[in-house]
Amino acid sequence: MSRTMRDRLFGKYAMEAAITVAEQVTPAIRRIRLETDQPIAFPYTPGQHVRIQLKDPLSAAGILRPADTLRTYTIWDLDAGRRAIELRVHLYPGDGIGLRWARAARPGDRVTFWWPQGDFFTREADFHVFIGEETAGVAFGPMIRGLGASAEVHGVLEGETPEHDLPLPGTPPLRRVHRHGAPAFASPVLLAAVAELDLPGNAGAAYVAGEARTCRLVRDFLVRERNWPRASIKTKPFWTPGKRGLH
Repeated sequence: MSRTMRDRLFGKYAMEAAITVAEQVTPAIRRIRLETDQPIAFPYTPGQHVRIQLKDPLSAAGILRPADTLRTYTIWDLDAGRRAIELRVHLYPGDGIGLRWARAARPGDRVTFWWPQGDFFTREADFHVFIGEETAGVAFGPMIRGLGASAEVHGVLEGETPEHDLPLPGTPPLRRVHRHGAPAFASPVLLAAVAELDLPGNAGAAYVAGEARTCRLVRDFLVRERNWPRASIKTKPFWTPGKRGLH
C-alpha cells in the first residue's frame, strides 16, 4: 500500500520522528529521545505508552504476523514544547524485534510512533503507593512527577543491584531493594519489602506493575493482610517468563 493511502487511513493516529539521543542510563535501561517535525497534538496522561512501528502493518508480513509490527514503550517524558518524547527502554535478556530495535537505535534514525494509549495512570487519593521492579519504574517516574511535590507517596522499587536503579522523582524517594541474582518471577525480595511497608492505612491508591505473578501476589497481600479494597489497587503486568504481548 502506498504511503499516501497509509496516511489517509492512519495519519491521525501516528507521527514521524527522528531519534536524537540513544544512550545507556543504567546497565539495563536505555534512553531514547524522539523529536518530531511538528507539535504533538495527541492527549497524554503520565503512565501511558506509545507503540513504535517496527514493520509496516499493511505489508504482507505485517498482515500475516500483526504482533510483530509494533512494540509498546511507556512515555518517560513529553517535552514541554510537545515536540519530543523521551523513552526509557528496559533491555531485558532476549532477542525479540523490540529489543533489537532498542539496542541498535542511533541518532538520525527515523521512526513512526502511534499515539499514547493505556489506562495505567494515577487517580485522586489521600496518598499513593507504588510497587514494582525495573520495568515498573519506567512508568512510575512520570506518574510520580505528574502528581506534584505536594502528593504523599509511598512504595518500594526492586532492582537487580544498586547500579541498576533508575533515578525517580519524589521526596521522600521510594524504598529500594535488590535481588542480587534472585528471581524476579514471583519475587520473594519484593514481597518481603512490601510486607515491611509502613503505610498510613488503606484509603490510598496503589499502583502495582512489573512481572505478572508478582503483581498478583502483591495485590493479594494488600487485600488480605492490609485490608485494602481491591478497587483501590491498579495492576499492570508488563511481562512474565515465556509470554509476550502483556501490554
